[in-house]
Amino acid sequence: MTAAVQTRATQTRSLGRMLTAPMALLALAVLFCVVLLSLPITLTIGPMYWDVYIYYDAANRIFSGQVPIIDFFAPIGPLTYYIFAGMTVLFPNAQPSLLAPWTILPISIPLMALLVSDVAPRSRGTALALVIPFLFFTLVPFNSREFYPVIGSDAFGIYNRQSCQLLYVLVASFLFVRDARKLVALVALTMAATFFLKITGFVAGGLICAYALIAGRISIRAALAVAAIFLGIAALVELSSGLVSAYLFDIARLVSMNSGGLLSRFREALAVDFDIAFFTGSLCLVLAVIEFKSRFWSRADFGAAGIWGRINTIMNLPVGWLAAVLVTAIFFETQNTGSQGFIFLWPVLLLTVLKAPKLMGKPVLLGTVLVLVAAVALPTAINIFQRAARTYIGGLNNPDLPNTHLKTLGQVNARPEYLERAERMSVFYPSHRQTYDDLIAIGEYPTSIFFAEPHFQVLFLTEMDKAIEAMRKIEAERGIRFETIMSMGFVNPFPWLMDRTAPLAVSIGADPFRTVAEPGPKEFAAVSGSDIVLYPTCPVTLNSDKILKLYEPAIAADTRIALTPCYDAYINPRFAGKGAAN
Repeated sequence: MTAAVQTRATQTRSLGRMLTAPMALLALAVLFCVVLLSLPITLTIGPMYWDVYIYYDAANRIFSGQVPIIDFFAPIGPLTYYIFAGMTVLFPNAQPSLLAPWTILPISIPLMALLVSDVAPRSRGTALALVIPFLFFTLVPFNSREFYPVIGSDAFGIYNRQSCQLLYVLVASFLFVRDARKLVALVALTMAATFFLKITGFVAGGLICAYALIAGRISIRAALAVAAIFLGIAALVELSSGLVSAYLFDIARLVSMNSGGLLSRFREALAVDFDIAFFTGSLCLVLAVIEFKSRFWSRADFGAAGIWGRINTIMNLPVGWLAAVLVTAIFFETQNTGSQGFIFLWPVLLLTVLKAPKLMGKPVLLGTVLVLVAAVALPTAINIFQRAARTYIGGLNNPDLPNTHLKTLGQVNARPEYLERAERMSVFYPSHRQTYDDLIAIGEYPTSIFFAEPHFQVLFLTEMDKAIEAMRKIEAERGIRFETIMSMGFVNPFPWLMDRTAPLAVSIGADPFRTVAEPGPKEFAAVSGSDIVLYPTCPVTLNSDKILKLYEPAIAADTRIALTPCYDAYINPRFAGKGAAN
C-alpha cells in the first residue's frame, strides 16, 4: 500500500513537473487561446473599442485583393493585418478584443520557444521566470495604464502592446541566450517582426541592439549576420511586392505630419509612468553605488581586457542594462496611447535578482535591491491583473448589446446605464446638431476624451447597425448594390460587415490630424468612385468634419441624403433615378 501511494505521488509530481515545464506552458497558452477564440464570447465594451475595427477593415481589404501600404495607407506595418485576416478565417466567432491582440502569438510564441530551448537546459527556474511574465502580459490583453475610469476591454493600443512583447523577447535573448546561432536567429527575426509591426518598436529595438553590441552581448560578426538576415527578409518582401519602399515612404510622411514636440512627449511619458521611472532610476543608483564599492575596475582581469573589453564589462553590468532599457522604454512610450510600456525591463530585473547575492554581502543592500525590483515590476502586473479581473467579473451581469448586422463586432455588453444613455443621445444629437456644429467652428470636441466614453462606443455600434439596415432597404427598393462603401470617420467597418469593398488609397484608422495627408488625384478618384459615402452625425465632430472637407470635392456630384438620423449618405450619381426614391 505504501509503495502504491509513493508511486502515485511520484507520478503526480512527474505530471506536475511536465505541465509546468516552460515549453509545456507555452503549448498550454496556445491551447488556451485557441479554445477562447473558438467561442462566441461577449465582453464588456471599453474605451476606444472602435480601434479594433481597423483590423477588420484591413482584413476585408486584404480579402478583396488590396495590399496594405501599397493600396491603402495604414498607421502601422502590414504584419499583423495579414495574420489577423488569416485568424478571422480560423476563428470566425472570436471576440475582437481577444483576436486582435493575440495575432502576435504566431510570431512571439515560436520566438519564446527558441529562447527557452537555450535557457531551460541550463536553468529551468530562469526559463520559467522569463516565460511566466511573458505569457501573463501576452494573454491578458490590457494596457498597463487606465485611459478611462470605467472598466472595459482594452481594444486599443494593441500594436503598442505587441511591440512591447517582442521587445521583451529581444531583451531576454540578449541577456540569457548563450548559443550564438540561436541568438542571431532570435534577434534577426524579432527585429524583422518589429519592423513590419510598428516602426517605433523597431527603432526601440535598434537602440537595444546597439547597446548589446557595445556591452559585448553580441559579437560584431553575429551583429553582421543579424543585419544580413534582416536585410535579406526586407529584400525578399521588396522584390515580391515593393512594400518596403512604400512602407518607408509612408513612415516619412507620418513623421512629417507628427514632427515636433518630442521633448514635451518625453515629459508626458515621464509624468504618466513616473513611479516606474523613479524606482528604476533609484535601483540604478543603488546598483551603481554597489558596483563602485566593489571596485571591479581594480581587478587584474579588468585591467588586462583592453579598452573595448573594459567598455564591454562596464556596459554589461545590470545597472547599465537597466538604464539603457529604461531610456528606450521612455522613448517608446512617447509615441503611444495605450501600451504595456516598461514590461521589457523585466528580463533585466530578473538578471539583477540573479546577480544580487553575488554583488552584495550585506542583507540591507540585498533587501534594498529586491524591494526596488518589486517596486518597478509589481505595479504594472497588479494593475493589469486588477483591471482584467474587474472587467471580466464586473461584466458578467451586463446586458448584451442588441444588434442584427454587426457580426462579431457586436459581441459586447455594457452596463445598463450606458445602453440607456446611448439610446437617449441617439435622439438628442440629431435634434441639437447646431450645438455640435458650433463646437466644430471653435475647434473643440464635445469632451476631451469623448471617443473613450462608453456611451459613445455603444452608440457608434447601434447606429452603425441601423445604417446597414437602411442601406439594405435602399438596395432592395431600388434594385441596386452599394459595392464600394466609404465612411468619413475614423473607422470604416461597413465593407466588412456587409461583405463589400472599401475604396483604394483611403487611409484606415483615419485621423486627419495625424494619419490623413492632403489627398491627391489618386485619392480623389477612389473617393469619387465609391458607390456610397457615409458621414456620421451623432454627433458631428471635428475629426469627421475635417475628413469631409478634405474629400468633399470628390463627392460634389453625389446626392446627399439623410440615411438615418445619425448618418448622412452621399450616393454616387450612377445610381440616380434607379428604383424608388428614398
